[in-house]
Amino acid sequence: MSFRVAALQFQAEPGAAGANRARTLALIAEAAAGGARVIVLPELAISGYTLDETALRAAAEPVDGPTLAAWHEAARRLGLVIAGGFCERVGEDLHNSALLVGPDGLLLHYRKLHLFDGEKTVFAPGDLGLPVADTPFGRIGLCVCYDLRFVEVMRALALRGADLVVVPTAWVGGFDKVARDGDGLIGQARGAIVQANLNQVYVACASQCGATPQMSFLGSSLIADPYGRILSGPLPADADGTVAAEVDLAQARLAQERSALIRPRRDRRTDVYGLRLGAETL
Repeated sequence: MSFRVAALQFQAEPGAAGANRARTLALIAEAAAGGARVIVLPELAISGYTLDETALRAAAEPVDGPTLAAWHEAARRLGLVIAGGFCERVGEDLHNSALLVGPDGLLLHYRKLHLFDGEKTVFAPGDLGLPVADTPFGRIGLCVCYDLRFVEVMRALALRGADLVVVPTAWVGGFDKVARDGDGLIGQARGAIVQANLNQVYVACASQCGATPQMSFLGSSLIADPYGRILSGPLPADADGTVAAEVDLAQARLAQERSALIRPRRDRRTDVYGLRLGAETL
């Protein structure tokens, strides 16, 4: 089975939920017209990526709020799966959350596990684990931005059967001492590519871009295949844009069997180590 994946890079205006939501719908329709069937939007695409709690609260919504309704309608009408980030309100808490939405409604609800830097001052840490979902376009896993710096995240999603991992991001500097490696890649992009190879999954990352008075985004949205090859991207730091590529689920399965004696999944020494996810050992 093969299908087209698109990761949409843009900068969402902090606090302007209505305008940002409308923009996502326009971009979704444009990507669908280009043949995309799985569409990935950035981290906090609806609220805008900001650490201003007032702006976040103004844009926050419950999981079953207007964003889920709007994305569900688009997914149903266009025959898509949509992933993207929003600011979730749970009582007085705010979560940096993401949704995976298909024609029949909500497929995954995720809250960012690993909060980055000042996010710890405004968001509650995620508490919904690392979910995967069967979709019309294969088994998809979902995580957000800084989660990729923790190798257990991608490995857990892969071991739970994900063929494709979609990653809403708002990549910024401040983690790596060197801004870009010898190939011109930011550390976040390099890490996603390497983990795609090590875990034999497709990875699609959609980042925010440009700059606000408070921060500068690194863009670099990309799609990588299960062998660690860049299929599309990375995009520049200062421009809106789309990366798109064909995903062939058979390739994800083949990547797990590199030869008769090189089988990355089956070669794991589970007699020596394991990965615990809640009560489950992978």
